[in-house]
Amino acid sequence: MRVIESATMQNVEGRSALIVGTGLAGSLLAVFLARAGWTVRLVERRHDPREKRFAEGRSINLAISARGIKALQRAGLEDRVMKDALRMYCRMIHPVQGASHAHPYSNDPTRGINSVSRSALNLALLDAAASEARVSLLFARRCTHVDSVKGTATFVDEASGNAETFSADLIVGADGAYSAVRDALLKSGRVDFSQTFLTHGYKELVIPPVTSGKYAPHALEPDALHIWPRGASMMIALPNPDGSFTCTLFWPWEDAANTPSFATVRSAADARAVFERDYQDALPLMPTLAEDFERNAAGSMVTVRCSPWTANGRVTLIGDAAHAVVPFYGQGANASFEDCEALTDALAAHANIADALRAYELARKANSNAIADMALANFVEMRDHSAKASFRRKKAYGRFLSRIFGRYLEPEYDLVSFSTVPYTEAQSRGKRTSTFMFASIVLPIMLAGAGLFFYVEREYGKDTATDLALKVLVLVFGIGSIVDVARRISTASARP
Repeated sequence: MRVIESATMQNVEGRSALIVGTGLAGSLLAVFLARAGWTVRLVERRHDPREKRFAEGRSINLAISARGIKALQRAGLEDRVMKDALRMYCRMIHPVQGASHAHPYSNDPTRGINSVSRSALNLALLDAAASEARVSLLFARRCTHVDSVKGTATFVDEASGNAETFSADLIVGADGAYSAVRDALLKSGRVDFSQTFLTHGYKELVIPPVTSGKYAPHALEPDALHIWPRGASMMIALPNPDGSFTCTLFWPWEDAANTPSFATVRSAADARAVFERDYQDALPLMPTLAEDFERNAAGSMVTVRCSPWTANGRVTLIGDAAHAVVPFYGQGANASFEDCEALTDALAAHANIADALRAYELARKANSNAIADMALANFVEMRDHSAKASFRRKKAYGRFLSRIFGRYLEPEYDLVSFSTVPYTEAQSRGKRTSTFMFASIVLPIMLAGAGLFFYVEREYGKDTATDLALKVLVLVFGIGSIVDVARRISTASARP
């Protein structure tokens, strides 16, 4: 194997960057750095997706919201990317039985998240990077080694087998959840790392366009994210400009009680039987269900956490390489775009690259942990709670309080999706709102109960008041137990 030593890239400012990975974060960062005067080399393990105009990898649609739009605006790419985006203003919940119903995302009817094709977005960002004079691209090069002390990275040309070693002032690992750059940092020692796989996997399906109907060419409302919550599992569907919907099943990997799993549902016939039972309104809209289920492999979802993200003032990680999250808050791409902005700003603010990398990590580490936690919690909300009447009442009450108190009681979802406040702030303010909601319900009841107790005590004596209080508590807990049993029986009868 022949090794080619490549000279350090230089530009007029004397700074060069080597970005490993031409995905969403890597391509956008290349645009930002090139416009800031850096010479940038982008290196990708896969072949150039521009040849077929299709980016490989996961094809789950992305939900681009305020944070992502802000970054795209900064790059001058908002119009190009968002022209084919479909705005979703609510969750449309499809219960096992009964009509579907909408849950608005916000009190503000103009607020919505945007369904964007991952492949189309990646291609738009890659085209933008390639159009920058300071950016060069190499494809089909697999990263095999990174030396954070020397600032070098070695790649193997998949066609020739030759190794090329490039050096740069800054090396950025933007190569995804299974990052080769991160693996190299782990081998260097003193790096904490964890990857936690979700107990559920995902499989992509399709609702194709239709020629007639209320929403044609879409078979369902195109301005909503559709959810089929089924307790321990669910399906979602996001609209596409051609009238189709990208559907995703989220099922447990292993056998689970009262819910389908990828371990037990393997054939198209088995899948159809599940859909006839659990997704009755979706089944008639999915004529290619059998083919899609057998052709598309189930994928894993992982939460990645590591620390530190940087090494020796020369190497750093961004996006999924640093903090992969599960997709249930729709913030993976948005968070990665924020990384790109934060790293670019840190490099502009600090003459020393090592200082810039420390500032970048300080700005983003806690926020990445916050959105990872919120995404996991939102999975439970989507699959377990979103179909319940109590959940709808809770959300409606939260919107009511928000209308009264404004930004002081803004819901977590609004803060995450429709603002650019740090994720840590969104998380803490969301908890404050939830605490206030709970207190605003419980405290009046407690005060009324206390008032009743003192009234009875004054009129009929302390023993009578105490006896009444005990009876009320027994009644409340008894009703709660009856409701819980009824719910369990209802769930069991709805899912044989």
